[in-house]
Amino acid sequence: MIRSDLRKYKLPDSPGVYLFKKGKMFLYIGKAASLRDRVRSYFAKDLAETRGARVVGMVSDATSLSWQRTDSVLEALILEANLIKRHQPPYNVDQKDNKSWNYVVITKEKFPRVLLVRGRELFSSSLEARSYKPAAMYGPFPHGGQLRDAMKMVRRIFPFRDTCTPCSVRDRCMFVNSNELTNTKKGERLGRECKPCFNRQLGLCPGVCSGEVTKEEYTRTIKNIRQLFSGHFKGLKRRLAHEMKEAAQHENFEAAEKLRRQVSALEHVRDVSLIKSESRVSSGGGVRIEAFDVAHTGGTETVAVMTVVSNGESVRSAYRKFKIRTAANDDVAALKEAVSRRLAHSEWPLPRLFVIDGGRGQVNAIKRVLKEVGIEIPIVGVVKNQFHKPERFIGDDRLIAANEKDILFANAEAHRFAVGYHRARLRRAMV
Repeated sequence: MIRSDLRKYKLPDSPGVYLFKKGKMFLYIGKAASLRDRVRSYFAKDLAETRGARVVGMVSDATSLSWQRTDSVLEALILEANLIKRHQPPYNVDQKDNKSWNYVVITKEKFPRVLLVRGRELFSSSLEARSYKPAAMYGPFPHGGQLRDAMKMVRRIFPFRDTCTPCSVRDRCMFVNSNELTNTKKGERLGRECKPCFNRQLGLCPGVCSGEVTKEEYTRTIKNIRQLFSGHFKGLKRRLAHEMKEAAQHENFEAAEKLRRQVSALEHVRDVSLIKSESRVSSGGGVRIEAFDVAHTGGTETVAVMTVVSNGESVRSAYRKFKIRTAANDDVAALKEAVSRRLAHSEWPLPRLFVIDGGRGQVNAIKRVLKEVGIEIPIVGVVKNQFHKPERFIGDDRLIAANEKDILFANAEAHRFAVGYHRARLRRAMV
């Protein structure tokens, strides 16, 4: 395939999985936060330097392309693993042996553990490998770091046990009645005191260790996790929504609220951590950068804008304008309002990098905005001199070095777009 072949594919600017094919054979399967941006990166001029000769060869061998959209990068990560397992594409499988892959293992126990295990540990003949006793196994997953981030995300939605010891009925009795042991001789111990593990204190374990969850309740959690890693997201969300309605009808409002939170979390999952590695590649790797700038005249007709640069090119269709409502002559407050309003649009794909026109005050303000909504995206501030020319950057040095050209381009586009929008509003106000 060559770059001109992309014209016949209308790739969406949304998460999903893309598949390069040669005839009916699958050559390579990958996931993306933005299918359009990611696939476009395979046809960059500096592909050999940024991705290597192997990837160049794969693209050259490919004769067609297909894709599947997902609602989140988490779904794309799981779908990618299932498709790789099914089709065994050579440019995925040949780059690693089975021992290098990562797997999600659910053990065969009364209170199953959910573990992330590397293939070399799982398929060895060691005692540790035999102790896993998998009741279910999902994978292989090609990206170990991203899978670990995904597991943290899943665990916040469906808390599970990994290493803690289950509390027995006898132990649980002592835990519940630890301050008033009845029908016992002085000094007699009924069993160990069940103390909650560290993850239980963080809300990441449902209380298997402290006897706070029954086998039936925990079995439902494992069922949810198994359905999720099998790739049945839509079915899982439908079932949880149905169970939520049933719980509410039976006036079990505590259970209904818990189910509501789980459904909401699955629908609005924040998966920026799953694309962190993509933000460290060069501009040839398909990085989406969003830049913001503010324009006004003495507080009159204050506006802010967002511009988008991907793979070294402006994405004009993704540019956005904001008429500032809450701050007239305050650039920091205006930026906060614009970024907050931008983040309210969950249908817009999140960037790998935010570029802010301004210094430490502006950067710190946007960091607080991101923290409030639970998002971790790198921020680069572009500090200008008295002639309004870029003088220095604020942010991660390695990230800036890898994307300096695109950062400056996005910032210049934001300034141009903001000034143009502001002048248009001034002319309209004068008329």
